Amino acid sequence: MTDQARRKLGALVGVCLAGGLLPGVTLGAEGVDVAYSTAVAFIAVALLTQLVFIGPSARVRAPLLLAFGAAGVVQDALIWWLLSWLGEAAGAELRVEGIGTTLIAALITRVSILAASQLAPSQGDGAAATS
Repeated sequence: MTDQARRKLGALVGVCLAGGLLPGVTLGAEGVDVAYSTAVAFIAVALLTQLVFIGPSARVRAPLLLAFGAAGVVQDALIWWLLSWLGEAAGAELRVEGIGTTLIAALITRVSILAASQLAPSQGDGAAATS
């Protein structure tokens, strides 16, 4: 799995977890609205985290990972803040209420992105295991 695919997987998991766990994040009312709002949120998070990449491209030690994580939380908080505005502009029923909810959603998203980038197998892992 490439680095970009691992980050996208982490972004998808983070958006779904934040939307499902946090009462201040509304991803539509039901059915198609939820799917559309989740897709808008995922596309925005995945696209912006790919354009402005903050994080390691290989496995790193914990202190450096914490530094990348802190910078990434700031980036993701700005993305969730943008999503609260973008949801209305895109016609999605996507709402993020309050700065606290924005920060917690950013933390959940960044932890899932870092976990996927550090724990998911990379392309080199399979080749090293067979050699």
